[in-house]
Amino acid sequence: MKIYKVNSIKGNRLIISGKSDDPLWERAEVLDDFLSPWSEDPIGTIEFRALHDGQNLYVCYRVQDRSLHIDKTDNSKKSVDNSDRVELFLRSDKNLDPYYCLEIDPMARVQDFIARPNRQFDFTWNWPKEDIVVKSHITDTYFTVEIVLSISSLNKFQLLQNDGHIEAGIYRAKYNQQSNGDFEATWITWVDPQTETPDFHIASSFGKLKLEHF
Repeated sequence: MKIYKVNSIKGNRLIISGKSDDPLWERAEVLDDFLSPWSEDPIGTIEFRALHDGQNLYVCYRVQDRSLHIDKTDNSKKSVDNSDRVELFLRSDKNLDPYYCLEIDPMARVQDFIARPNRQFDFTWNWPKEDIVVKSHITDTYFTVEIVLSISSLNKFQLLQNDGHIEAGIYRAKYNQQSNGDFEATWITWVDPQTETPDFHIASSFGKLKLEHF
């Protein structure tokens, strides 16, 4: 299982602006070995960073993209589902019973839901508002998404294990326009789940976030 080390910034205060411009982000390891096992289309550079201060888990995506596709019909979860986005899935155990999904588009709109095996999704569920902060920023060449999750909520959902690790899926959906005018997604992942068709809702697509000095 792939492991990403989440460095500690205890004693420091990381400011979330959506722009990933706090100097503390320089202390984070850069995870950029993403791939799309089911497509030969080129993918832009994706950089994932994470830090923790003992109270919160901080996550940042920086995604190269010059042609964003954003469904602006409304601010519903369905519009997020039809847009370019980054995704973070967190599971309580390898049985995926349950796991929690955060899908966030470049406008910081969130599709969050709780899921169980065999794609049982409950879209009425939301991450508690007092335990999550999401901000984003769009430029001509890339977008950034920053997420803050309270450690207390990770404990509440039994996501943070006793040895300080969290089992996580880290993904990206990129919509490209086809010759017929329709948009189709290229599915991008940190961990290759070894499936014939795209599937993130499977145990083999997860890796580990290991919180340093937790």
